[in-house]
Amino acid sequence: MVATEKKSVTPAGSSLLAAALLLPGLMHLAQAESPPEQSELSFKFLSYQDSQPGLERIKVSSPSLGLVTRLGDHWSVSAQATHDAISGASPRYHSAISSASQMHDERNAYELGATRYFERASLSLGVNGSKEHDYRSQGLSLEGKLASEDNNSTWSLAISHSDDTINPVNLVVVDAKKRTTSWMLGLTQVWTSRDVLQLNLGYTTGSGYFSDPYKIVDNRPDSRDQRTLYLAWNHYVDAAQAALRTSYRYYNDSWGIKAHTLNLEWAQKLAPALSLTPSLRYTTQSAASFYYNPTYDPVLGAPFPVGYSFGNGQILSPDQRLSAFGAITLGLKADWQFNKDMSFNLALDRYQQRASWRFGGGGSPGLADFNALMIQTGLDWKF
Repeated sequence: MVATEKKSVTPAGSSLLAAALLLPGLMHLAQAESPPEQSELSFKFLSYQDSQPGLERIKVSSPSLGLVTRLGDHWSVSAQATHDAISGASPRYHSAISSASQMHDERNAYELGATRYFERASLSLGVNGSKEHDYRSQGLSLEGKLASEDNNSTWSLAISHSDDTINPVNLVVVDAKKRTTSWMLGLTQVWTSRDVLQLNLGYTTGSGYFSDPYKIVDNRPDSRDQRTLYLAWNHYVDAAQAALRTSYRYYNDSWGIKAHTLNLEWAQKLAPALSLTPSLRYTTQSAASFYYNPTYDPVLGAPFPVGYSFGNGQILSPDQRLSAFGAITLGLKADWQFNKDMSFNLALDRYQQRASWRFGGGGSPGLADFNALMIQTGLDWKF
């Protein structure tokens, strides 16, 4: 980016701020914290279907309802409820699926939050929980934000903690526990009248039961540390009445996985009330240190790796999500602003994962191609 003189950007004098607010989905801009002027009711519906050649796998239908409302001059509260209906089959190992592995499940989740606003800062407290027939989770979160005097910079610090209990129907474990704690430090910076930058650093540490109880020969470490670096740059293009959004995310963990994700979006205003956003995302990752390829013991057969010995507690997993691969996601989102109080959006994302797409080669061999289609609609009403 060409260096330019940095100036204070105010709501009255910034073409970026005025234009960005017309493009739904743009990241939050650095600005003084204040409660919402109006209450907002949001309804979203997500449809997800993944597949491999000749086989439709997991299908999820997920409606959610959310509310954010102002309380007095210094407070806001929020609530969200989500219901997931899950059906289909997931691999018992690598890409192999048994005809008897069909399953149906439901998940109910909630989030509650309250935010206290100060002159140039805010403090938010949240609680959340979810319940499935074999999995329960409860969590707490705390986030603070502080804006600079010129409102060009906003620092944020967030911490969250969750306690999970796992009770699989096959009784591999009973009341198994998993606990995770996450930290995130972020900076959002209005750099010029048309450029916004963002930097986030994240760290998560967890302990407890991380294995998949429904996969054969799946025994994972009882701890996991995860680190992330996220960089984003949004640039507003006056001539096109559009915003270019770019981001990069680096991830690594104590299991040996390293991943890079590049994301590119073009938010194009087509009419005063309509914008269209095509997107492209590429992810590449290395395999976990304990992931094993689908080469099986000549005596025991699948899914046991060569030289497998029962009862030795060896750390192993055949989970395709822990393999080395590359993935491409193509997306398209449309936003309609019916009037000043009501808007609608529709988003489609097509995800494709291939071992051969890993950057630099060396993807995990022997896995079937993986695909997923996600369709999400949303309706927002301010009152």
